[in-house]
Amino acid sequence: MWHSYINGFKSFLKIEKSLSEHSVTAYVHDVNKLIVFLKSQNRADKSPQQIDNNDIQKFIEWLNAKNYNATSQNRIISGIKAFYKYLLMENVIEDDPMELIEYSKVSRKLPDILSLPEIDKLINAIDLSKPEGQRNKTMLETLYGCGLRVSELVNLRISDISFKDAFIKVTGKGNKERLVPLGSYALKNIKLYMDSYRSQNKIKKKCEDILFLNRYGDKITRVMVFTIIKDLALRVGLKKRISPHTFRHSFATHLIEGGADLRAVQEMLGHESITTTEIYTHLDRAFLRSTILEHHPRSKKK
Repeated sequence: MWHSYINGFKSFLKIEKSLSEHSVTAYVHDVNKLIVFLKSQNRADKSPQQIDNNDIQKFIEWLNAKNYNATSQNRIISGIKAFYKYLLMENVIEDDPMELIEYSKVSRKLPDILSLPEIDKLINAIDLSKPEGQRNKTMLETLYGCGLRVSELVNLRISDISFKDAFIKVTGKGNKERLVPLGSYALKNIKLYMDSYRSQNKIKKKCEDILFLNRYGDKITRVMVFTIIKDLALRVGLKKRISPHTFRHSFATHLIEGGADLRAVQEMLGHESITTTEIYTHLDRAFLRSTILEHHPRSKKK
């Protein structure tokens, strides 16, 4: 009985919400957690229409007992909320059992960032005498220069780059497109990479337009980008735990500290909500204080 409703939900997410296959799978996985819970309570015969607020409360208790942290619980609750909103919209149910369910409070952990000297140190540690050296340098310059997610980086196409206007078209979450300015460092290195490593590769079919390739002429994987960055961090003795996303954090933070408008940064990162962008802008108190003193009319010295 759940199967047909989940299939309808999947179609809704794909067609009407334009979500990626990965996002759809995640939503369905969240709903399946509820089904697993019902089976564990010998209540597998309960239909989606029969679930009430009390069932959901017990489900959350079950998640707690399974040691799901607040962030994981919130993700699962969000997925089930979306499922029941869909059922409500389709008139499958009259009352939403998720309506009064609140999210767990999550402490906002400030992400690690890299200073500009640390970024330079990592990039300078790349061995440019190796065939893949220029490719690796270009990837890091593009991650930091454009604030891309790793999935956006590996899927970047040559046809997405406007060399004349120095912009790239990025396809982000939910297949939403945005334009991001291409800095001079990233632009210069993309040209160098295309003229060297990439032009010498025998490129596999369907990868002709993919920018970043591995030695076999295939699209580079997310895992390989992670590995390259981890190896560089070890080489320079960097103690911070970093990943491709650290360059995105650094991109946003350095822009804000340099005086960029928060809304502009939101657009470049492809965030739907400004509150998401604020997580990346963990400005220290000294910077906030100096900004207020400089710009607020009641704070300026007479």
